[in-house]
Amino acid sequence: MNILPPMATVWYHFAEKNLGNHVDKVMFDCSGTLNPKDFPNMHIQKFLNFYAAKKSDEFLYHIATNRKIGWICDDDMFPMSPQMINILQKEFAEQRTASVSFRPRNWWHYEINGQSYEVSSSYCTAINRRIFCDTEHLSLKPADDNNHPSHIGKPPMRYDTFDKANEILIQKGYRCAIVPESERDICLTGFSGMSGAVILLHEFKKPEDTILYYMTPPKEQWRGNVLFGTLSSMLAICTICELYEMITGKKYVLPSLPTREQLLCIRETHLPYVRDDQDPAWFDAVGERLKREL
Repeated sequence: MNILPPMATVWYHFAEKNLGNHVDKVMFDCSGTLNPKDFPNMHIQKFLNFYAAKKSDEFLYHIATNRKIGWICDDDMFPMSPQMINILQKEFAEQRTASVSFRPRNWWHYEINGQSYEVSSSYCTAINRRIFCDTEHLSLKPADDNNHPSHIGKPPMRYDTFDKANEILIQKGYRCAIVPESERDICLTGFSGMSGAVILLHEFKKPEDTILYYMTPPKEQWRGNVLFGTLSSMLAICTICELYEMITGKKYVLPSLPTREQLLCIRETHLPYVRDDQDPAWFDAVGERLKREL
């Protein structure tokens, strides 16, 4: 599901390289600007930019209807290894497997009947449609009243996309498999929270507007998630545009995106004010890996 066109190009490149014709590929074009001719081995479906759960349900119930497995993957989660296909075949060979996740949530977990379970998430999760759609008639929509244990002190409060259905499947005795961390690190890499930065780039008209957004707030606001998170995503978008140019030979211009150097300067200036857990290194490492394995 795509609102940033150059990211569709980068995602398609890695999906073609590592998954090839082992999967049918569908991209929901929520910007309305993708040219299907640029994606010859993928179906481009223009679609309004509804919440992710609504789009995922549409995919599972109305597009993937002739497939047993519907695999949902965010466009900022990049398939990095053909091993993903072998892993899915092995995991789904177990009859009661309802889903297989390559990127679980790591900040809270389920406690169900005295047992702990990881949260599958919907970042990169394959779903058995025969169980999810045909037998249980579930939805990926979010829900309130999430009282499961948190790992960070802050309670989850809400079920995000797929979380409630994930819980129901576990309660009904289905297997929601989580790929071991050592394997999923080989198979997948990606960014996080990109939509916030994309919205800002649509809101602002020129780079100076974007820079002002980061330089104006009091320094204590950098201890929150918004400023540091969207700045990291801005740098990730710089990486995506660089990869787009490497793939296509053409530049993709985002009029309000500052240069990488300007964004790095802003980050360096404000690092003393951010929380200890807000580490920019992993965003940088993802970009380096994508360029290395292009």
